[in-house]
Amino acid sequence: MSRYRLYPTPAQEAVLRQHCSDARYVWNLAWNLYQCGTLETYGKASRRVDRDGNEYIHQKRRPVRKLPTFVDQCRMLTEARAENKWLADGSQMVQQQALRDFDQAMRYFFAGTNGRPQRRKKYLDEGFRITGRVGRDWGVRRLNRRWGAVQVRKIGWVRFRWSRAVPACKSYRVNLDRAGRWHVAFAAIPEPLAGPGTGEVVGIDCGVAVSLTLSTGETHQAPASSGRTVRLRRRLDLAKRASNRRGQARKRFACAKARDADRRKDWAEKASTDIARRFDLIRVEDLQIGNMTRSAKGTLEKPGKNVPQKAGLNREILAQGWGLFARRLGQKAPRRIEKVNPAFTSRRCSACGHVDPKSRKSQADFRCTACGYALNADVNAARNIAAGHAVTARGGFGVTRPLNREPQAA
Repeated sequence: MSRYRLYPTPAQEAVLRQHCSDARYVWNLAWNLYQCGTLETYGKASRRVDRDGNEYIHQKRRPVRKLPTFVDQCRMLTEARAENKWLADGSQMVQQQALRDFDQAMRYFFAGTNGRPQRRKKYLDEGFRITGRVGRDWGVRRLNRRWGAVQVRKIGWVRFRWSRAVPACKSYRVNLDRAGRWHVAFAAIPEPLAGPGTGEVVGIDCGVAVSLTLSTGETHQAPASSGRTVRLRRRLDLAKRASNRRGQARKRFACAKARDADRRKDWAEKASTDIARRFDLIRVEDLQIGNMTRSAKGTLEKPGKNVPQKAGLNREILAQGWGLFARRLGQKAPRRIEKVNPAFTSRRCSACGHVDPKSRKSQADFRCTACGYALNADVNAARNIAAGHAVTARGGFGVTRPLNREPQAA
């Protein structure tokens, strides 16, 4: 998506927040219907009574009839708008598109491509979508060299910063980030970047000390988080709940986190674009970042060990932006990406193929115990990845071609 910074007036911002509230409310209604259903959906045997005498639906019961589709939910929405004036005052398109987004999210979940949709919360995932033919003649117009305007339902024209050409599309989404900034994103898929056509292959090794190391010896370092973020987090923890000071501390902390995220996104965009344009075949590590950053707290019966150290390592891993870089690289260079199993790539000698954990003397030094070959440890691992050893994951970012595997020396 092409995203632009939106600058609404105070009056327009109030209506935008109301649209976000309506979209969140309708989304949560649809989510509750899928989670709990109704008494008619699950039958009388699903009725339970808690200790306070309140009735609820037992979720382990199978529904006796199919859950309502998107069309059925739109009919329910029409009935709800007729009964509630405050809901009817909002935009019907915004509310219907929230239902369509939820329906699409459930389709992705049942297809196995995405996780299960969750409830939307205030200050998180705030936004709404508007459909229609958007172009320079309708929906978007350019005011001057730096400014443009987009048309929003029940508001009119809202100014945004014209940082690049606006693509032609049929829908756009207005969202509010945690720092209080408004953005408009036009749903247009950009064309993939073309390779140089030289057949050059590159391997990319991911690390904490050095974010990305290429088999050519080049390095890319993700921007580190600012120390101001840590200080603002401490102030937020010390502030009293439901106080004005806590609200101010939360907003300052959110702004600092948003700036860190913006720097990380800018770095990922530039690095992925540079690599996609220079190499025809790109091999990256098949890292399971979610498993790598799991908490080590454990349970009461079996508490974890070195929990603070593991928490610090998890923060450092997430701050490197490996997942964002890999996703953007796969979108910019589809069918030119291959995932390589990272097992033993840092212990294998790229010259003779000998595998020995003692060969890696430190984080940066590698000296083979068999042939004496010395090289930077990250560059050595990147060369093993570029050679295509132990390619096991297929699909990932795009269609991959099979590789000839070389046996590892004992």
